[in-house]
Amino acid sequence: MQIGPHQIGNPMAQLMQTDQPKILILATLAGGYAGADSTGQSHVDYPANTYILPVMCPCMFPPEFFIRAFERGIDGIIVMYSGTDSPYKVEADGTAKLINGTYELMKERGLDIRRLRLAAICTVCVKPFLKEVNQMHELLQGIGFVKAELANQARAG
Repeated sequence: MQIGPHQIGNPMAQLMQTDQPKILILATLAGGYAGADSTGQSHVDYPANTYILPVMCPCMFPPEFFIRAFERGIDGIIVMYSGTDSPYKVEADGTAKLINGTYELMKERGLDIRRLRLAAICTVCVKPFLKEVNQMHELLQGIGFVKAELANQARAG
């Protein structure tokens, strides 16, 4: 990989130029993010093409957010939350409804719905965190970049 002078010392710029599909994780502070933190504290490796965004609640994001993320080159998204263990009923119910609504938009646009996953991750769930990230990474290796999928849909439509 060639690194330009403007990228020296900028690991994010270097990472953005990899030939690996990009995975975005929306991780709730009470669940998924704490699980990601436990994984990091355990010094366990996971694919470097993974970006973790801590969020209060995934319900904050409308379905169009996910579609825009795909259109901008995020190849896979995992929403990691506390699941039914969440003390906030709106989080569990609202997140499931959000993902189901997003699946409908993805189908309308010809996007493979496997690119979006919902996973219940607890605060110390290192193995489940790694399993989800590695499964998404392997899936994306097989189905390819979202930009190619969108381009094929544009040509067909």
